[in-house]
Amino acid sequence: MKIRNQNTDGDKIELQMTPMIDIVFQLLVFFIMTFKIVSLEGDFNIRMPLAAQAGPPQPDQLVPIKVKLTADSQGGLNGIRINERNISSFDELHAEIAQLVDIPSHPNESSETEVELDCDYDLNYSFVIAAITAVSGHRNEDGDIVKLVEKISFAQPKPPAGS
Repeated sequence: MKIRNQNTDGDKIELQMTPMIDIVFQLLVFFIMTFKIVSLEGDFNIRMPLAAQAGPPQPDQLVPIKVKLTADSQGGLNGIRINERNISSFDELHAEIAQLVDIPSHPNESSETEVELDCDYDLNYSFVIAAITAVSGHRNEDGDIVKLVEKISFAQPKPPAGS
């Protein structure tokens, strides 16, 4: 049996492109949404520090130098104490820190020494900056910077008792 072309008018059969494009885009979206980019587990280039052993501090470990700045009722500087000893000015504080760090005999120790500033809650901030300047270093006659202490930390401020 011979199948004949029923369309004898000479009209061409058109293919519908819109549904085919819709299907292609749906497949594309499906594959993009289900594609999972996974990094390899355990393949990180990170160097973690070794765990420190718990116990008493090392005898060669330096304890921080404690500097206490007290304020009067108006926020002015009332006193300076370094390791429980009274000091009268920031210049004297600078000289005391320079003596404690002793740069010529221990040139690498200045990077290991730490100063902890304990400032009163109501102290004017300019005095804190002056203390940081006094303990961090100075310029010598040639204009070069001489570093005293690089690590400066702050004790937790305590609000005044009346607040």
